[in-house]
Amino acid sequence: MITLNINGKDAQVDVDADTPLLWVLRDTLNLTGTKYGCGMALCGACTVHLEGEAIRSCVTPVSAIGTKKITTIEGLSADRSHPVQQAWIELDVPQCGYCQSGQIMSAAALLAQTPLPSDGQIDAAMAGNICRCGTYQRIRAAIHRAAQLKSGG
Repeated sequence: MITLNINGKDAQVDVDADTPLLWVLRDTLNLTGTKYGCGMALCGACTVHLEGEAIRSCVTPVSAIGTKKITTIEGLSADRSHPVQQAWIELDVPQCGYCQSGQIMSAAALLAQTPLPSDGQIDAAMAGNICRCGTYQRIRAAIHRAAQLKSGG
């Protein structure tokens, strides 16, 4: 048994130590907001936070987690009150929506470290997240809006 702290709660899972975190989240714990995209950490759909840092859960074995805290899209906020979620809704960012949980998690990690990012900082932080629908301009605008919301604006 492996104990993981996910969204502030401990969960015991009976999986092999080399099982990717993504599959533990989706298949074992039924937290399906984190998406499978490529399985090679190239697209960003599986992004979650590990101690506040954006990581790709598809290539992170549960044995590498230890006692670190995991936050999934379900744990970002229960009522969509996180500034990034508010901005995403306000600016109608998603098109198909498949990549959006990974996009939101990457954006939230960026804003936690860089409260008022420049376009260049946003582009660099979000470069590992692919959107097949091409909503990159709306994503960047929403990150700027989330920064405003987070700072009280």
